[in-house]
Amino acid sequence: MRLARAGLHLLWGAATILLVYPWSGERLRLALKRRWSRQLVNMLGVRLAVRGSGEVSGMAVANHISFLDIFVVNAVAPAAFVSKDDVGQWPLIGWLCRHTDTIFLARGSRNAAQKVRETLAAALARGRVVAVFPEGTTTDGSHVLPFHSALFQAAIDAGAPVTPVVLCYMDGNGMRSAAPGYVGDTTLLECLWSIARASGLTAVIEAESPLASAGHDRRQLAAQAHRHIAHRITPSHPAPPGVRREDGTPGDPQAVPPSGHRPTGNPNPAPADSLPA
Repeated sequence: MRLARAGLHLLWGAATILLVYPWSGERLRLALKRRWSRQLVNMLGVRLAVRGSGEVSGMAVANHISFLDIFVVNAVAPAAFVSKDDVGQWPLIGWLCRHTDTIFLARGSRNAAQKVRETLAAALARGRVVAVFPEGTTTDGSHVLPFHSALFQAAIDAGAPVTPVVLCYMDGNGMRSAAPGYVGDTTLLECLWSIARASGLTAVIEAESPLASAGHDRRQLAAQAHRHIAHRITPSHPAPPGVRREDGTPGDPQAVPPSGHRPTGNPNPAPADSLPA
């Protein structure tokens, strides 16, 4: 039932794009994207929990766990996402992405990566929020992979801040859930089915304070954003400068709990697969 409702909602989104978007200004489009994304998350049986202010500005960079991540972020801060070009070929979802400001990146193409950086910088200069999954693939959510730094250059070029965004999924007992994971040999349909049949699933999103891009090169900025996200996911990970536990030691006493092992290395590419270094 949940998948059927979600499927109808995807069709409703397509109708909105065709019939409403051509006559709408940017503010209305963003409001429609936020509401539609919140509704989709809810229809899949997932509760949305926003920690902190939920304010996102400039370039949002997040850890990547699931196909659902895009809609969770859009439900809080509607953004122009960077995604691998394969996503544009997904049935219906790809069409929706192509018509909702998604910026596609061809794998292994330096020229394409440069054009994407220029497009991102232009969007940031106009005050748009853009979103990137700089790990370049998905994990099971228990850790954060090193960040590819290339797209951080767009924030530097535009003089825009970078907002670290922490994502995790919790089950009804408050433990980390593997249900939404798009990892291992999981297919997109299997991922959707796993989400839809999970009970008491909560998507937790937390936006950290924006990081100034001025005075940093892209690798420094990527490393700084990575530290802010990783110390929220893994308590043992060193905290970024100025962020400490209540007892004065590095880390975060409110970091989300660990999960059991789940294999990664999904041969079915995630939306952010193969970002340039």
